Amino acid sequence: MESIRRQNPQAALISLEAAASSARGGFACLFSTADEYETALIAERRAQGRYTKSRSYWPISLFIGCALVVVGTVLLFA
Repeated sequence: MESIRRQNPQAALISLEAAASSARGGFACLFSTADEYETALIAERRAQGRYTKSRSYWPISLFIGCALVVVGTVLLFA
């Protein structure tokens, strides 16, 4: 603060305005809407390979397991 007092007031004011403008610029968002952000996020995740179609055998195995339980219950009470 000592150096600001030694400068003339006009130069100090310009310096503070430049510092404030620079600080505000650091918080600027790259996207103007949430839709743009979501689109960019999904595109980045696709580029990383997160949304690839991989075959999952869990649904098939759960269906077969439930079918076996139902068949077992029917045979037990028949």
